[in-house]
Amino acid sequence: MNIINKLFAERGDKKLLSLYFCAGCPTLEGTGDVIKTMQRRGIDFIEVGIPFSDPLADGPVIQSAATRALANGMNLKTLFAQLKAIRHEVSIPLILMGYLNPILHYGIEAFCLSCHESGVSGMIIPDLPFDDYLNIVKPVADKYDLRVIMLITPETSDERIRFIDEHTDGFIYMVSSAAITGAQKSFDEQKQEYFRRIDAMNLRNPRMIGFGISNAQTLAAANANSAGAIIGSKFVTLLNETEGDANAALDQLFTALKQ
Repeated sequence: MNIINKLFAERGDKKLLSLYFCAGCPTLEGTGDVIKTMQRRGIDFIEVGIPFSDPLADGPVIQSAATRALANGMNLKTLFAQLKAIRHEVSIPLILMGYLNPILHYGIEAFCLSCHESGVSGMIIPDLPFDDYLNIVKPVADKYDLRVIMLITPETSDERIRFIDEHTDGFIYMVSSAAITGAQKSFDEQKQEYFRRIDAMNLRNPRMIGFGISNAQTLAAANANSAGAIIGSKFVTLLNETEGDANAALDQLFTALKQ
């Protein structure tokens, strides 16, 4: 069983917490330490961002992190080498999150093989067309037992959501809004109605809610209507402010999530 499926199957009533950070930011060599520290501090699974020069779905915090990572020299070859170096020390799921262009340049088959060899369990590719996923990416990902996680937004129709649910595995990433990434102080009634609507659909796949989670209020709203929460911009900001000290960044994050 893929480790992502195992995590969700065995979680019971526990609400999961996933964190995103951009590989190569704030330092080129810090990727492995950040991952191992997050695992030690109880994070359930990790999204490792692949830096890209034109991250359309990302807000200024993650765009800035990607720019810095690229300037530091991060690329897929370097990232896979770093992940291979720690693969026997990491037991929680790692999911690579990145845009299609760098993956195509690397090669779909080569990318999936490198994921398999470096202990990666899945991928999120926000700009991957669903037809290309079904016909091109999914067969190769299945070959290497990788999960391709799809995103839905408040604008995604029920019909489309059910189609995604039928043809994917692992979990569904519920984007809290159609806007770009970035921390929010609260989720308004419209967003919470969206959460409740999807919850009532009784989908086959578990769901995680991301985009905008940064405090106790947004975390509670996500946990009330899904299997857990994904935090990106808030953690990226704290990791930069602590100059890559993941322990210090997590201390500050956990404090913020209680406020």
